[in-house]
Amino acid sequence: MRLLPFLLLAVLAAGCGDGRTPVVVYSPHGRDLLLLMERSFEAKHPEIDVRWLDMGSQEVWDRVRTEAPNPQGDVWFGGPQSIFSRGVAEGLLTPYRPSWADAVPPTSRTGADYYFGSYRTAPVLVYNSQAVKREEAPDDWDGLLDPRWKGKILIRDPLASGTMRTLFGMILDRSLKQTGSLDQGWRWLRALDAQTKEYAQNPALMMEKLNRQEGLITVWELTDILWQVKRGAPLGYRFAKSGSPVIDDSVGLIKGCRHPAAAKAFIEYVGSFEAQELAAQESFRLPARTDIPAGGLPGWARGVIHDLIPAEVDWPLISKNGQSWMATWDRTVRNQGGAHH
Repeated sequence: MRLLPFLLLAVLAAGCGDGRTPVVVYSPHGRDLLLLMERSFEAKHPEIDVRWLDMGSQEVWDRVRTEAPNPQGDVWFGGPQSIFSRGVAEGLLTPYRPSWADAVPPTSRTGADYYFGSYRTAPVLVYNSQAVKREEAPDDWDGLLDPRWKGKILIRDPLASGTMRTLFGMILDRSLKQTGSLDQGWRWLRALDAQTKEYAQNPALMMEKLNRQEGLITVWELTDILWQVKRGAPLGYRFAKSGSPVIDDSVGLIKGCRHPAAAKAFIEYVGSFEAQELAAQESFRLPARTDIPAGGLPGWARGVIHDLIPAEVDWPLISKNGQSWMATWDRTVRNQGGAHH
């Protein structure tokens, strides 16, 4: 473990010198949304100081698990349900039911109130629009295996990424549904590995390489791509025509957290009408709430609702087997060039 994150954490978790109550938020949501939530929440709660650490969703799980004997964080904000359900199984979360719980679909909440969906998102097929025409870009997952993309695909390191773990889980789940075996899914993942030029350690590096045409194709989370396009990145994206695994980006209360009242206030705010609409308008987040009128959503959100085809995914299966599947992938697929093992 690097020393710097722990030094930073010590600063974050320390009491506020100005008398405010801190709330420490662990999140993969990125600086833009986290700053937006921090500022808008603190405007309504001047007695609370929001402090956040931005990291991959798998890294959040690792940190919360490591700190379980002495929790340092208060709110786990963001990541797919599959990772949150593992957190429940590990005893890392404590039940808290916010007032907006019934406004999200049943698929976005758990029966025991450990976590709730705050936003919905999905992985999309991404291409460098200066080098690849839209009609030539992959329009489904199997298109990634086209020989023309060999050595031109960049992938976010799946071990640290909830988005990529979700996609890989869907591929293996699809294999089971179609054949009764995982073999077809593993062949697909080996074929993708053979196409892949590099597994990027973080999304920023992956986007930088894609922008510079060091790779032409990737798979990544819709929200981040919309941000990149807004900033002028030469990127285009397509929804998979066979369906995409729609990720319920969840939020939950860390068990044994130091500032539970402030943490509950933050979770309450995240799912409020005000915060959901603000996140949609300013940070390309698709609200999990279904009671927000379509007219109140920005054009991009209405477009996603129209174009996105949700895939049927066995989430409990992915949650149960995700860790072992990824360990097998890391051991027998990564950088093997499609070799059979």
